[in-house]
Amino acid sequence: MKKLFSIIAFFLYILAIPQKLDKISSGESLSYRIHYGMLTAGTANLTTLKTNYKGQPHYYVKGVGRTTGAVRAFFKVEDLYESYINYNTGLPSYYVRNVKEGGYSQHLQTVFNHSNQTLILTDKKTPANGSKIIKSVKGVQDMLSAFYYLRTLDPSELKVGTVKNMNIWIDDEMFPFQLRVTGTEYVNTKFGRINCLKIVPLVKSGRVFKAKEGVTLWVSNDANHIPVSIKAELAVGSLKADLDHFRNVKYPLNFIK
Repeated sequence: MKKLFSIIAFFLYILAIPQKLDKISSGESLSYRIHYGMLTAGTANLTTLKTNYKGQPHYYVKGVGRTTGAVRAFFKVEDLYESYINYNTGLPSYYVRNVKEGGYSQHLQTVFNHSNQTLILTDKKTPANGSKIIKSVKGVQDMLSAFYYLRTLDPSELKVGTVKNMNIWIDDEMFPFQLRVTGTEYVNTKFGRINCLKIVPLVKSGRVFKAKEGVTLWVSNDANHIPVSIKAELAVGSLKADLDHFRNVKYPLNFIK
């Protein structure tokens, strides 16, 4: 189970901020129930709040994940992700990944300097290592800001057949990433059925995923682009997350009872 919870959290976080942050409500909250096979494995929650960071308007986005029930008894997870995203540019200014997963832990802080395409990485778990300056790329996103970036795209920019390429800062490394909109489907939820875009991220196969395209996301086919469901086919079993609660969403969600 090591890092399986982080995998589902990652793909939740890489689907929603930027071009028009006014498409996201301050105070929005999205909660998900995560399943590993037949087991309820945990929960994940995303919240947004409009605020100021270093005198500039930003969205503060927080992602929290934890295992629950029987899974927590043998694999305890407490994950915290935070990002301050510039309201005008949609680019991250400050990012935190503070995770505890079984016997593994990591606490990294990243400050982005988009004007000269560098970032400052600080390992808070090992302060003796100090901070280091790393060369970045234009338009880099972190895990949370990438999620909101895609959510705020116009519908015309997420049509079936669309391919989106982005560079995402994860942990202490830059990853080129690609998302393909492969079709539309109605998805059953606890709130009713809802029309969704089906999105397939291209991921590296090997020890974790069964195949390069082992992850599928379904996001509401409307102006919200809210992740409704996600499924990851793993080397052993599958991991699934479903929308469990939502609050202060900008536009109405059209569930069919």
